[in-house]
Amino acid sequence: MRNIILSILGILLIVGAVYGAIIIAGNKTKPKSKISKVVNTVFVDTVKNGSIPIQITANGNLVAKRKLELYAEVEGVFKVGPKLFKTGQQYQKGQTLISIDASEYYASVQSSKSTLYNLVTSIMPDLRLDYPEVYEKWQKYLTDFDMNKVTPELPEISSDKEKYFITGRNIYTTYYNVKNLEQRLSKYRICAPFSGILTEALVTEGTLIRQGQKLGEFIDTSLYEMEVAISKEYSDLLKVGGSVALTDLNKINTYTGEIIRINGRVDQASQTITTYIELKDHVSLKEGMYLEANLQTKEEDDAIEIDRSLLQEDNKIFVVRDSILDALDVQPVYFSDKKVVLKGVPDDTVIISKSIPGAYSGMLVSVFDENKENAQSGVRSKAAE
Repeated sequence: MRNIILSILGILLIVGAVYGAIIIAGNKTKPKSKISKVVNTVFVDTVKNGSIPIQITANGNLVAKRKLELYAEVEGVFKVGPKLFKTGQQYQKGQTLISIDASEYYASVQSSKSTLYNLVTSIMPDLRLDYPEVYEKWQKYLTDFDMNKVTPELPEISSDKEKYFITGRNIYTTYYNVKNLEQRLSKYRICAPFSGILTEALVTEGTLIRQGQKLGEFIDTSLYEMEVAISKEYSDLLKVGGSVALTDLNKINTYTGEIIRINGRVDQASQTITTYIELKDHVSLKEGMYLEANLQTKEEDDAIEIDRSLLQEDNKIFVVRDSILDALDVQPVYFSDKKVVLKGVPDDTVIISKSIPGAYSGMLVSVFDENKENAQSGVRSKAAE
């Protein structure tokens, strides 16, 4: 009897298990997952159209406007001067840059001057007898003649007879030979034509200098110019005398320049016009410095300026309308390296001021409230105290 009851209970348990399995297998309803809505916080600006200055950005290297390459026109030994001929040495206008030993040549010049003096002296008796009216001026010439100074000019001829007489005594030929020698003698000493600095020194004191040898380079440190290439589209906006703002690479130092020359020819390869900017009286300027120039051209009315990263394809920008992003068609007017000038954006339009990764029209967004954020930060600070 007991075995029969246990068998019946076992059968009922098996049947119940099979029935439960069938019910579970037939139930295909899956629990619904909860989808959380992601709302991106965006930074916005309210549009106020106005006059936007169009600035053309260009860059280039500074070059000294007045540069002197020093070459030797005579031969000789480089004499030691009051200042060492070294790179970076400063000289004032008129100071000696290079002095070459001219002792031997100087003796030749003095010999020629002596010959001229003797010739003039030899004609004085004849002038006293035959041309007494011109004797005084030639006597004064001899009195003023100084062997240690530059040979004075010959007296002015007052008649043809006097000219024929002076020419026949070979005085003119001797005089111009002396002046030629004196001119060459002056080339043994090179003086600074302006105040500046020596940027290159290729010889040292005691060096034997040869004719035609390059000795160095001397520049004026008070006046520089920079060559920049400007697109031909803005050629009619550039004017000689226009002011230009310049900055260095680190955006630390600012300078003011002036447009001094504009090339009249367009470069065929780049379709640009070469423009020259002059800078002066800046202590920190050095030749070879790389500067960026911002040339003021014109102002665009009823326009705004935004970052180029905010301009989407097909000339669209994102605006916020009722916490939803929307695309607005705009008209780009001018592109710079980082900015773009736009027209066609109505006033009081709310546009995003920082780009959003993966943004699209219809995206749900939340506008960042700076005042609310500051208030919350203040509460947290007080709580921390």
